[in-house]
Amino acid sequence: MKEKLTTLFFGIIGIALLAHPAFGQEQPGLRERADELFRKYEYANAAILYTKLADSKRPKLADLERLAHCYMQMKDYESAENWYARVVGMEDSSEENLLRYGEVLKVNGKYVEAKVQLETYAARTGDTARVAVAIAGCDSAVVWMANPTAHKLRNEAVNTSLAEFSVFPMGDKVYYTGEPDSHMQGVGTYGWTGNSFLRIYTADRAGDNTLHNPVIAVNSINNAPYHIGPVAAAHDGKTLYVTRTYPGKEGSVSREDRRKYMTNKLELYLYTQTGDDWEAMPFAHNDVAAYSVGHAALSGDGNILYFVSDMPGGQGGTDIWYCEKQADGSWGTPINAGATINSAGNELFPNIGPNGILYYASDGFPGMGGLDVFQATGSKATWTSPANLGYPVNSARDDFAYITNYEGEEGLAGYLSSNRKGGKGSDDIYGFTYERPKIVIVLRGTTADKNTGDRLPETMVTLYDGTRSIVAKKSSTENGTFEFVLDRNSTYTVLGQKEKYHADSAKVSTVGITTSDTLEVALLLEPVFEVGKTFELENIYYDFDKHNIRPDAAAILDELVRTLRDNPTLKIELSSHTDSRGSDAYNMALSQRRAQAAVDYLVSRGIARDRMVAKGYGETRLVNECGNGVPCSREQHQANRRTEVTVLAY
Repeated sequence: MKEKLTTLFFGIIGIALLAHPAFGQEQPGLRERADELFRKYEYANAAILYTKLADSKRPKLADLERLAHCYMQMKDYESAENWYARVVGMEDSSEENLLRYGEVLKVNGKYVEAKVQLETYAARTGDTARVAVAIAGCDSAVVWMANPTAHKLRNEAVNTSLAEFSVFPMGDKVYYTGEPDSHMQGVGTYGWTGNSFLRIYTADRAGDNTLHNPVIAVNSINNAPYHIGPVAAAHDGKTLYVTRTYPGKEGSVSREDRRKYMTNKLELYLYTQTGDDWEAMPFAHNDVAAYSVGHAALSGDGNILYFVSDMPGGQGGTDIWYCEKQADGSWGTPINAGATINSAGNELFPNIGPNGILYYASDGFPGMGGLDVFQATGSKATWTSPANLGYPVNSARDDFAYITNYEGEEGLAGYLSSNRKGGKGSDDIYGFTYERPKIVIVLRGTTADKNTGDRLPETMVTLYDGTRSIVAKKSSTENGTFEFVLDRNSTYTVLGQKEKYHADSAKVSTVGITTSDTLEVALLLEPVFEVGKTFELENIYYDFDKHNIRPDAAAILDELVRTLRDNPTLKIELSSHTDSRGSDAYNMALSQRRAQAAVDYLVSRGIARDRMVAKGYGETRLVNECGNGVPCSREQHQANRRTEVTVLAY
């Protein structure tokens, strides 16, 4: 979140190293090298060294804190959660770590767990005000995910592994902002992200609103050295309002940790079309020495220009401001759009819909995480209270640049930008539709103990679509029941999860259903973690005669990481078994190496080594009759090559 605001609004930060104290002639140790990489923002390299330091009987709290922070900066939130889970359990861990743990849990969509950490922070520090908005967001997110709106999102074809965001429709084309690839001539690189500076793109818009054929806009629009975009256009398309990073040396300078920082502010430019070219003119109210200006949006009649700025007189962070068009065509004095829609946080990416509704992003009101999209009606400085658009428009990550190009009785259509899980790159463009359903298909289900048949209340039930994206998420009732509304011609997976139980799932399809209907499903969860109980980790494969962890095996082991992380008293034996081919002694040694490799992987993901025992059994525990010299099929031998977990303590 901090990086996005820095990159997209507050401007470019350049770093000049000041004098460093010499280390003398001694070779720096592992911790010194890790700390130096950390200070240089080389988080990926620092994390490798901190992981080695963490693998000890008594790791230092500071090492684990920095390791968790590295993963936050790398946006590997799953790993950050693993390490913060250990950090908060350590002696002398500060209350600030509870706050960070709560934040990463929220980013990972674990709102109930995040609320526990945030409330613990408030109880220990008395600083309830600092976490009040975040706690309210956790409560609201649970409700929104249990009752999703009718928005249907699609990841647009113009997206790449780099960033694309902030669409502005213009006839049968759109403008949007993106990161060019590293091979594009004349585009520099931003050191913070390591990617190219942002540029304006255009794409074709089909009749169904899908986007195709992306190309970088003409050079006269993209002729500034640093970030360019986002862009808005007047209705005639002949005037563009473009956000750019100021390239001069009038930015503010600050010093921190032996480094000097210079921030280049953002400014707004008006581009006027002259024939096939564009002529640029700075916005009259830019002041790059004092504040940033950008993210323009025009009212329906073109007489009010809304924009974002951190100029003095706002509510905090960045606010939405506006200017009115004067008789001579100039823009009047900026006026703050008021405390109703602006918060103590940051407001960004305003857009005005066809019906005059203001859509914008904010992190200062209760939300699902990062930036959330809000809407309000009104104009100038008079607005209704902002309404969060809920799920799935918003997610646990950053959601912003929501714009509609159709609003009618049948529903809505438009675009939004998000870095949510499941996308192609850091920020992606999503097209959306909102259609009021003509028939209603309901899924009703129950959650129960597989062994006793007793209903299991408060079981977390998640509904996934065919691409494994979350459609809705809720807890079963006190009677162990749940209900979801489904779309036509769709396939789903419904998953039930509860602490101390194995999860259970079922497939559901509405393909071929043409009238309102009710489907039923029963989820049966089996108790787990009985001392002495053994279960197999399915689909853990090793290359022949190898013990290294393959990517497909790592994905399975990550599920075990989550189980161990979420059950901190659980201790296990992780065992590996081979088939009978090869000598007994060799198979015993190979299985031990494989078991040890699996444990080492779990340690690298944040699990303390003293909670696990690696044990290789070779071919001593075959599950069938395929012993030495017995002819067996490939499938029969595969059944013996397995990885198992036995509960030692819980």
